Amino acid sequence: MDSPPASVSPNGRSGTSSTSSTRQRKSSSLTPPYWQHHRTSSFQSQRSLQAAPITLEDHTEAPSDQSGSLWARSVSIDDYVVVSGSSTGIGAYVVYNCTVETLDGGPMVIRKRYSEFDELRRKLLQTFPMSRAAMPELPPKSAIWRTQPKFLEKRRLGLNYFLKCILLNPEFAGSPVLKEFVFS
Repeated sequence: MDSPPASVSPNGRSGTSSTSSTRQRKSSSLTPPYWQHHRTSSFQSQRSLQAAPITLEDHTEAPSDQSGSLWARSVSIDDYVVVSGSSTGIGAYVVYNCTVETLDGGPMVIRKRYSEFDELRRKLLQTFPMSRAAMPELPPKSAIWRTQPKFLEKRRLGLNYFLKCILLNPEFAGSPVLKEFVFS
């Protein structure tokens, strides 16, 4: 009895049943082997764990130990003023008008230059080296666009975000570095 003719598959292997091996090869050639994994029961149990929800607490009425160093209710950088240098514009600088509303008093208005924000961030990083992740970056500098309204507005928003993150954070709020920045 003669055996059925052997067929040669595209990969050069000979065999009698090329249909099933071709199907297997097609699925494996479309899906890399490292994508063919199965989730274990430990993955399923991890999915079932729910993270605790993040809650915001208001300690303005009854302060807690964590918020004992907080002294500001809110902070905002409302606007900026370009202070002209010479008639050619050399020496011009920008002053940002910041309003800090304290917990037990009215608003305070402070005026700061970008370089003062930069110095504050540098000093805070020296004082709190492990808090780098909680401290946002300052908006970038630009020698070319530094007095252009669009650039200044974008920078104002970035400084506003930075100041809120710093001043309303209990870790930084009680710091002598921050108090020096605000009250000097």
